[in-house]
Amino acid sequence: MSETATVEAMKLWGRSTSVNVQKVLWVMAELGLEVERIDAGGSHGGLDSASYSAMNPNRRIPTLQDGDLVLWESNVIVRYFSAVYGRGMLHPASAADAAVADQWMDWMQTTLSPVFIPLFWEAVRKPPSQRSPERLSKLAEEAGQIYAILDARLAETPWLGGQTFSMGDIPAGATLYRWFTMDIPRPDLPRLAEWFARLSERPAYRSTVMTSYDPLRGRD
Repeated sequence: MSETATVEAMKLWGRSTSVNVQKVLWVMAELGLEVERIDAGGSHGGLDSASYSAMNPNRRIPTLQDGDLVLWESNVIVRYFSAVYGRGMLHPASAADAAVADQWMDWMQTTLSPVFIPLFWEAVRKPPSQRSPERLSKLAEEAGQIYAILDARLAETPWLGGQTFSMGDIPAGATLYRWFTMDIPRPDLPRLAEWFARLSERPAYRSTVMTSYDPLRGRD
């Protein structure tokens, strides 16, 4: 634990239906950490206030306060918790293993997220009357091709970072519940499905990621 950080002081701003917030809640649940979560973003608002923008100039979620430390960017927060509270577990002990986990964390942001987020908007967040079947099919196909990269990786190793579950599994893993439950066409990716099944056995994953996203559904 860092010298200035105290578990009691932790506060997290963000709505629990955000995948980026779920990443943080998931890693904290894995480590048995408690946090005071403050609803922010979406229908809760609050991101344009002066006090919030002073903490997070991007005015996005999540934002973490751990004692005097304030952090934003979900993957950074996942790395922070893994390094401070889960070194040798969620944060691999060797620099090489940590780098491999790191690359899959960044891959989620640079490669998967730019397709997954528009897909989720088209399939779920838009009202049915505004959805485009053609665009939905195109995005689902693109996402399937990207998830196939994960499927190929999981043919080599049971977890993205290597032989054990680590922080490398959390960003991409946080999208799987929605991927497998959205009403979309999906390719047969057996290793991806097996990975999802293994994640689903983790109580921390079930309690933070496998939660209803019905409040986000667009309605006419």
